[in-house]
Amino acid sequence: MLTEHRSVSLSYLSINLEILVHLEAIATLYKRENGAFHLVLNNVEFSKITDDYNYYFPLENEEENRKNLIWLEISPFRVIMTQQNKNGLNYRHYWERGIYGKSRYWLNENNHNQSIYLHNFTRSLDFQGKSHPQSLRVDYELWSNHLNLGHYVLHLEIN
Repeated sequence: MLTEHRSVSLSYLSINLEILVHLEAIATLYKRENGAFHLVLNNVEFSKITDDYNYYFPLENEEENRKNLIWLEISPFRVIMTQQNKNGLNYRHYWERGIYGKSRYWLNENNHNQSIYLHNFTRSLDFQGKSHPQSLRVDYELWSNHLNLGHYVLHLEIN
C-alpha cells in the first residue's frame, strides 16, 4: 500500500442554503486496490471558521477533545465520507452516482443506538486521476422521507 502526504483543498457548499466551508490541509493518501484510495484528514473542525470568507485555518493549540478525523474512501464509482469526533457530531455519507445512499449522524455517547438516518441522492460523482486522485466532486440531495433537506456539493482538489 502506497502512502503519501498531499496538500488538499476541500469545499462544501449548499446550493439553496447559506452554507459554504472551505479548508486547506495536509492529508494522508493511501492507495488501495482496484483504483481506490483512502484520504485521511486529522484535527479538522468545520465549525471553527476564523475569517469573514468562511475559510478554515487550523489553530495551533486546539483542545484535545475537539480534535476529529475525516476519512474519505474514494473510487471512480463511489465515495464514503466519515467524520469521527470524540465529543461531537459524527456522520457517514455513502455516495454512488444515480442512487439513493445513506447518511448517518450520531453522537459519541454511551448509547450508540441513537442515530439519525437520512437518504441522499447522488446527482453526479466526478472523479479525476489515475495513479492518484486529483479531483473529486460529489453533487447530491439530502432527504428525510419525502422532505428535501437541500442540495449540496463536496469538492476536493488534491495536489
